[in-house]
Amino acid sequence: MQINIRRVGIFFLGIFLWQQAEALPAYARQTGMNCAGCHVGGMGPQLTPFGQSFKIGGYTLRNSSDFILPLSAMLVATYEHTAKDLPDPAGPHDKSNNNVNLQEASLFVAGALTEHVGSFAQMTYSDVDRLVVLDNVDIRYANQTEWLGKGTTYGVSLNNNPGLQDPWNNLPAWRFTYTASALAPTPGAATLINGGLEQQVIGASVYAYWNSNVYAEFGTYQSLSPTFLDDVNVGSDAGQIAHTAPYWRIAYNTDINGQSIMVGLFGLRADLYPDHHAGLQNHYDDVGIDTSYQYLMSGNHQVTFNGSYVHEKQKLDYSLANGDASRDSLYLNELNFNIAYYFQNTYGFRLGYSRSTGSSDNILYAPSPLDGSRSGKPDSSAYTFQVDWTPFGKQESWGAPWANIRVGVQYIDYLRFNGSSNNYDGFGRDAADNNTLYLFVWTAI
Repeated sequence: MQINIRRVGIFFLGIFLWQQAEALPAYARQTGMNCAGCHVGGMGPQLTPFGQSFKIGGYTLRNSSDFILPLSAMLVATYEHTAKDLPDPAGPHDKSNNNVNLQEASLFVAGALTEHVGSFAQMTYSDVDRLVVLDNVDIRYANQTEWLGKGTTYGVSLNNNPGLQDPWNNLPAWRFTYTASALAPTPGAATLINGGLEQQVIGASVYAYWNSNVYAEFGTYQSLSPTFLDDVNVGSDAGQIAHTAPYWRIAYNTDINGQSIMVGLFGLRADLYPDHHAGLQNHYDDVGIDTSYQYLMSGNHQVTFNGSYVHEKQKLDYSLANGDASRDSLYLNELNFNIAYYFQNTYGFRLGYSRSTGSSDNILYAPSPLDGSRSGKPDSSAYTFQVDWTPFGKQESWGAPWANIRVGVQYIDYLRFNGSSNNYDGFGRDAADNNTLYLFVWTAI
């Protein structure tokens, strides 16, 4: 493994020495609540209204001032099978199909640092790349006041992934599928807010949540240096942000008879130097709408719905000038929604649908084996089915909150892939050839 231990070590040591509460999933022990109090289905990452308030409050709520070791760990072991073998091995240490991996082994340092400061910080090792990377980081300051006679929580988030800080976990940084194969093919086109800048940037945003109803946030992001990203094994393929990239989020949330309903808007804009040098830029402007519904009143039954739609305008001056695109003005749309049902925070079923559509471009979306597009279109769509079992998800479960495990089976059924259903890449591969069976065991302590 190649990693600058000094830089990453100093980062985590600083958090560790300042920490006064426990980390994920030990947020449950910090608050004195079972994991089901914060998470739908008895295990993360989808948040209940209490979990959303805990995140908005800066991860600082706790029921004791005693020092607790601020460490937690997560393991995700997986098996993946695609309907047709890949033309080449799926990864440098894997086969072209039927791979078993320790997909994630993460260390968390998180929780209340002071009365008003808390953190979520993650380092991850993957057997796929066999590297340790600096993963998601969200450090917050939060406090409370009154405005117009109503309680208001306000704060600041310092994070490295636009949307990571969102309390509804409905934006691309946290949305379903939550865990997915790191080796199976995925559609080639994605909006910038859908992972285009993750871990490659640093940003600060200010937010306020008024009367547990109205949420507003505004922030800006800048690129981390390629040298630092190389030290922590994170790629810098997004390029360099020119000046800053603004991010914004507004939402209205209400609770009615045990039902939580949210509707919101969000956006991200970035001008990028793809080669990290000043000159021509590519411009991306993302605007989205999302909604969330949760029915959690019954002790036995939980039903949730999450949906989002993103429209991205692209002006690719750099790509056009360098022969990487045939036109400079394009668009890309992404639609995602999923519905979930959990019985007794133990047995879960989830159905998801995703679709992307956009402008055609025979250079940007060119034919190539597996990843290319014969039609020059980015259009893809798929259904995702998942069933899972969380044996210790109930409030009274043995070992709570130490024993956290989820065993799941997921199947992705592609209707279209990179523009077509049949021979989508121009080399004889069909969308259905990428249908993926994914088995996982997910545990956290």
